[in-house]
Amino acid sequence: MKLAGKSAIVTGGTDGIGKALGLALRERGVQVIVVGRDKGRLALAAAEGFDTLAADLASAQGVDAVVRALDGKAIDLLVNNAGAGASYDVSAPVDLAQVDRCIFLNLVAPIHLSTRLLPMLRARPQAMIVNITSGLAVAPRAGSPVYCATKAGLRSFTMALRAQLAGSSVRVLEVLPPVVETRMTAANSHRKMPVGECARQIVRAIEQDRDEANVGATRLLRLVYSVSPALARQIMLRY
Repeated sequence: MKLAGKSAIVTGGTDGIGKALGLALRERGVQVIVVGRDKGRLALAAAEGFDTLAADLASAQGVDAVVRALDGKAIDLLVNNAGAGASYDVSAPVDLAQVDRCIFLNLVAPIHLSTRLLPMLRARPQAMIVNITSGLAVAPRAGSPVYCATKAGLRSFTMALRAQLAGSSVRVLEVLPPVVETRMTAANSHRKMPVGECARQIVRAIEQDRDEANVGATRLLRLVYSVSPALARQIMLRY
């Protein structure tokens, strides 16, 4: 995809990977709309020159707000990036309300946005849906079963949607990042990829019209999985 002159919407675009990706896309000449729920970070994004949309995508109302705000606009690139984890350990009480919000934000919202914005994307000469999953979509980590399940579900959805849209003007890219240095991973002690480098690799995958982008250390995980899925799962369950 030639990015200059295109328009993009990036969910979770006021922080972390989404913010870095918005900056990287803008450097390529893309008009970027960022979606977030934190008023302070939205104000900072607006001060940096981004168009902003306030919406909590962990709810159906948030999805409705985005779709309404985009009515009549031309969008070439939908980036489903917003995501969050949910604490889940059966040795202690589980907050199922938090679990439900995680499932909606990470899985339901991308499906709804992809579906409801698809007519808009199909109207463009060249368009793309970019779904940010995770290396944990390939092999789960024992400490994050709900997060892993949502990312695995989004991976399956992405693959099937790509097959349905084959031959159309809308491409579907899945991005599988490793652990990236963001606010969300602040407590993670593992080696982290710089967020700017992650964004750079995502933009390159978009420009190359790729179907899948295994970013950073995820490439090694995919290699191990291709040789022995059982070994990959064993490694990641202990990660």
